[in-house]
Formats: sequence, structure tokens, C-alpha cells
Amino acid sequence: MSVNKVIKRITTSIIRDMKNRGEKISMLTSYDYSTARILDDAGVDILLVGDSAANVFAGFETTLPITLDNMIYHASAVARAAKRSMVIADLPFGEYQGATEDAYKAAVRMMKESGVHAIKLEGGTEIIDNIKKIVQSGIPVCGHLGLTPQSIYKFGDFGVRAKEDAEAAKLKEDALALQEAGCFAVVLEKIPAALAGEVSKMLDIPTIGIGAGNLCDGQVLVVNDMLGITQEFKPKFLRQYLNLNEEINKAVKQYVADVKAQKYPNESEQY
Repeated sequence: MSVNKVIKRITTSIIRDMKNRGEKISMLTSYDYSTARILDDAGVDILLVGDSAANVFAGFETTLPITLDNMIYHASAVARAAKRSMVIADLPFGEYQGATEDAYKAAVRMMKESGVHAIKLEGGTEIIDNIKKIVQSGIPVCGHLGLTPQSIYKFGDFGVRAKEDAEAAKLKEDALALQEAGCFAVVLEKIPAALAGEVSKMLDIPTIGIGAGNLCDGQVLVVNDMLGITQEFKPKFLRQYLNLNEEINKAVKQYVADVKAQKYPNESEQY
């Protein structure tokens, strides 16, 4: 019997059970209906509608410019496609770092207008009151620690975070605070593998790593990166499973050549 028939929909309780029994959690980003259908059918546990859409879809240098309206647009497309996968959407920069009521309203808008199953927020104790308010309202929240791209100008670069003892201690404190506040999972981005392993052991909730080693409870990659659509971004942690850039380029060149040579369409391809 296939996995799709065993589980109708991945939920927060299911991913907690996966951690408890030692089954690793698979997550990929997704930004559109067609790709989400493929990923869902392939058995990806969680589809993350990341604010990385600002980079891979809109061509921005950082994730900061993307708006809540933009994110709702992408998230609603993915949510319509996913039949089994859990769908999580990022709240974009500026929507939850300020007043608690503003963060709550942004979270409610995302849930009501997109149809996703949970949201993801970057940060620890500095936004903990906002997370508590959102969780208490019935909205599942996934945390995000380590390299938090919305704070890239504060960090100054995309290097590994929490290499020093003080920052590592702060990350552990934040992780426990997120769990206490009611987060159902936490993404750990670009931190030492040993630290990610420590955090994963001390938490009851699942950890999802990206550039955080193999001791996390799950892994996430940007789908455009792992499929080889993006060519210029090749960090150490990225495994490229396909070179779609090359394959698409070859197919398009053949199409152009066929059109120019009047080989397309042929008699069987017209009415």
C-alpha cells in the first residue's frame, strides 16, 4: 500500500509522531500550483511556501521585499495543489516583528486567504509574545533559528551562525522558548551539525535542518536549488539532484530550431 493511501494529510501531530519513532521528515519549498502537485504526488511531507520566492521567482537579492499579498498569492496556489503534504507559509519581513496585534492579524490573513495549514516565523525570544498570541488563537507556528534570512543585513553575510559559545547558548535558549510558546517544529539553518544535534535531542518538537547536518529530525531545501534550476547558488550543504537548467535549455533550443526550420508543428500536430 502506498504512503499516499496510508496518510490522507500530514498534520502537526503526525510530524511529532515521526520524530518520536525516528522517521525523518522531508520538506521542500514550493511556490506554484504545478510544481506543488508534483512534489505532493512524490511524497514530500511538508511544502514550505518560503519567502525565498523573493529570490527565485522575483529576482531580488534578499527576501525582504516580498509582501504579505505576494506570499498569500503563492501560498494559495500551493495549498490548492497539495492533497497529502502539509503546507507551511512564511510570514514576510515586517509583518510580525512589531506589535503583537499586527502579527496576529497578518497570521490570520495568511490562514484565511491562502488555505495553508501553518505559518513560519524567524526569530526567538524577541518575538515570543507574538508567537504565543498566534498559537493561542489556534494557528500552528513553526519557528526558524540560526541563519535567518530576513535579518541578513544585521548579520552582514550568509555565513554559518552559532559557531561561538555565546551565540550557540542563545540559540538553545531560543529553541526552548519556541517550544514553550507552542511551536510545533523549528527550522535550523546553517549552524554546526553538532549543535543542531544537541538542539534536536533536547527538544520534544521536530527540528528541520538546512545546512545543519544529518542529526536534525528532517531536512529542507529550496526546490529550485535541488533541481538545478538555479545555477549560481551552490553552498556546501546543497545536493543538486537534477540539472533542470541544462535540460530546459536543450529543450527550448530544440523548439526554437524546429520552429525556424518549419518542423514544428507537423501534420499530426495540427487540426
